[in-house]
Amino acid sequence: MTSSPDQDHVAAGNGGGVATLDPDELPTAAPRTVPWLRIGVIAALIVVAIVLAYVRAGSGVVVVQAVTTGILIGGVYGLVAMGLTLIFGVLDIVNFAHGSFLALALFLTFGLTQAGLHVYLALAVSVPAMFLLGVLVQRGILAGAMGKPLENQLLITLGISLIIENALLLFFGANPRSVALSGDRGVPIFEAVANLSRILAFVGALLLAGLLYLLLQRTRLGTAIRAVAANDTGAQLVGIDTRVIYAVTFALGTACAGAAGTLVAPLVTIEPTTGSLFNIVAFVVVVLGGMGNVVGALIGGLIIGLAEQLGGIYLPGQSPLLSVFIVFVLVLFLRPQGLFRRSA
Repeated sequence: MTSSPDQDHVAAGNGGGVATLDPDELPTAAPRTVPWLRIGVIAALIVVAIVLAYVRAGSGVVVVQAVTTGILIGGVYGLVAMGLTLIFGVLDIVNFAHGSFLALALFLTFGLTQAGLHVYLALAVSVPAMFLLGVLVQRGILAGAMGKPLENQLLITLGISLIIENALLLFFGANPRSVALSGDRGVPIFEAVANLSRILAFVGALLLAGLLYLLLQRTRLGTAIRAVAANDTGAQLVGIDTRVIYAVTFALGTACAGAAGTLVAPLVTIEPTTGSLFNIVAFVVVVLGGMGNVVGALIGGLIIGLAEQLGGIYLPGQSPLLSVFIVFVLVLFLRPQGLFRRSA
């Protein structure tokens, strides 16, 4: 009776030391089936919501404007949530400091533009800087919390968030700031009008999200990250240094927050607590798309962006977050694992 390759590796390990495999030798996962039925149902519900919004508003221009704005801001929400869900999927840490990293990137972008650098060229500084900060935070603070009770990790990330917010308040004060994009103007899209800065933020978010997806799916590093996310013990057995992967993954998630902060700098009022709103929305998007699902986070961001803007038509005068939480609660009741739960 012949032994399987897995049994051979175990036998080799029993003979004196664990045998190691190159990460390129990792077995290829079975092709994932695209949930077309689920996507079709979601698309149909969005169409129904748009039709009902038209009936409620009585104006096609208002609805088109809401849909356009919702899609554009939803792309940014998706980028923020992709970083958050990536950290959770690999490190199994709920990062409450994610929004504070975004706020830090906002102030970094503000400082760079004050020094004369174009706001979008600031990405070349903010993304690497936030990546480096992510490595330092993970190795210096969070590494000791790995494998510890969940409440330890939550309190640590919450503490990091409070430290960042109060440090920004101490050094920059509470006065609101803004970043102006030279040449910013209204661009007609069908019957709607969108600011050029909002369009560029959306396009930039999609490009960065695409690069992150390609990194995870088409590179050696991405293979290692997915292996650690699937089974960190098994990843160690095939020669992957999980400590490095943890640090790089957390850094990638932090860099996503930094990139989003720079992209939205011309759109928001810059304050030490600005990241809190994005943090709340990002957690909603992550749960909506499925914890640990990067593509689901991007789709969930678009859905939440539409819900936020269409909610302003259904519930005029109310907080935009009201409609977001209504969608959130409905998803928790109907599909608590998220719309696009990650395959095991």
